[in-house]
Amino acid sequence: MEEFKVIMRLVKPYWKRVALAGIISLFIAGINASIAWLVKPALDDVLVKKDIDLIIFLPIGIFIILVLRGVFTFCHEYLMRSASQKMVMDLRNRTYRHIMRLPVSYFGKNSSGSMMSKVVNDTNALEAVVSLAVKDLLIETTTIIGLAGVAFYRKWDLALVALLVLPGAFYGAARLGKRLKQISRRTQEKISIITEILQESFTGIKIIKAFSMEPREEERFEKNNKDYYRENMRTVRVSEFVSLLMEVVAGLGIAFVIWYGGKLIVDDIMTIGEFFSFLTAIFLLYTPAKRLARVNNGIQRARAPLERIFDVLSKEREVEGNVEKETFEDEILYKDVSFTYPSARHKALENLSLKIKKGELVAIVGKSGGGKTTLINMLPRFYNPDEGGIFIDGTDISTLTFKSLRSLLGIVSQDVILFNDTILENIKYGKPGASREKVIEAAKAAYADDFIKEFPEGYDTMIGERGLRLSGGQRQRLSIARAVLRNPPVLVLDEATSSLDTASEMIIQNALEKLMESRTTIVIAHRLSTIRKADRILVMGKGRIIEKGTHDELLEQGGVYRKLYDLQFRGQEES
Repeated sequence: MEEFKVIMRLVKPYWKRVALAGIISLFIAGINASIAWLVKPALDDVLVKKDIDLIIFLPIGIFIILVLRGVFTFCHEYLMRSASQKMVMDLRNRTYRHIMRLPVSYFGKNSSGSMMSKVVNDTNALEAVVSLAVKDLLIETTTIIGLAGVAFYRKWDLALVALLVLPGAFYGAARLGKRLKQISRRTQEKISIITEILQESFTGIKIIKAFSMEPREEERFEKNNKDYYRENMRTVRVSEFVSLLMEVVAGLGIAFVIWYGGKLIVDDIMTIGEFFSFLTAIFLLYTPAKRLARVNNGIQRARAPLERIFDVLSKEREVEGNVEKETFEDEILYKDVSFTYPSARHKALENLSLKIKKGELVAIVGKSGGGKTTLINMLPRFYNPDEGGIFIDGTDISTLTFKSLRSLLGIVSQDVILFNDTILENIKYGKPGASREKVIEAAKAAYADDFIKEFPEGYDTMIGERGLRLSGGQRQRLSIARAVLRNPPVLVLDEATSSLDTASEMIIQNALEKLMESRTTIVIAHRLSTIRKADRILVMGKGRIIEKGTHDELLEQGGVYRKLYDLQFRGQEES
């Protein structure tokens, strides 16, 4: 019953619609009961006694009753489906909002396909179950009560015997529901895997085609799709076995009623009209009883998506401060910062201290895995230090609101993220209220205006998912334009030119130099030629700063930086 309580809590905000549907279900139940009730006068008074008035009015009455039942059923269905759809829409919004507020570490541990499945597939599955379960619970329960009332009024002892078989059937259905719960959990896991495969395949379609791996991906999809089919068929078998159980019970009950009722008619204890009125009530009663038996199955099927959704909602959101900071005036300070990734054995940063003054250009280099990206990911609080702290103008960044902290930063990374929208909207992404003129100015500063104007639709050109209709250099220039438009006091460049060809790199480097003017800039560089003018260069290794100085000073020291420099430039000097 715990699952039912959770479902009722979800439905509670829409209680007015559900309550109105409940009232309507009473009318539907009354109409269903009246149909069984009218069988007696139809047979005894019309067919046996040949009452002329009833021959005229009874068909008209039945017609009106059936029309009213159709109208009430429509209203009931509409109210219940609208309530369930609204519930799922709100739950999907709530789940999405919650995921967007989770720390970056959560996204590192969960695939995007899995999260998509929870937001879309699990909520859809929940809607189908909840709308049917709550609807059937209301209308079938009231219908059973109404029809049982007719049956007991006609012949209470016969009704008691006919209905005694139902508790056993409901018990059997409940036992099968527990098995359905396990199957449902596996079914939702399978559809989640399928969503992940689709997401990976469509995103990585170029790699798949480059390696001619279409057959392998097709085989992987078909295998998991077949597993999903098998789990669905297990659901069908269990659900339909409940129907079979109810049919057997109904058959036993009706067979007994016909046998015993026939004896009562022969003995003149019941009239033919009374008997068929009673039989009609029992016939009509068993159908909602079968549907009601399925309500528990529906609730059990809801458990798996509910568990997956509430698992997400139970994750702790990012904890932000409440201090607003609008300007950067003096320095950024890393003080004794240590950090270890959840699944890692070694520290990514270890007791690191660093001071960056306003207007300074600081470059960070080092071998892969040395902690460079982790260091800059700490600044916008994508991750929080395990020990130590980070301060801007003496204020601990953990006390700042995310919006005010991140508004001070402009981040341009190697992996450019663009959205399936126009060039204009992608540049405006960090500053939605910017005018078109400001966007064009930013694009010119990023050397992007020329290639944008070559498109027939210019700034209104749709760039496709992740900007795949653009070249790598074009995407990077849009990313820089986005940062220019935002005009942040602190700029963070994470290997922004490492994946570009020489010609594109020169254009991007010119754009970056213009962007870095009069700003505090932190640069992670792979190509050392791009950081010779840095005020300071930090060499990182194993989560520590192992060397620091200017370009010339580090070359003279003959340490790690010198070795990295020689590796990159020896070939050029020899040629």
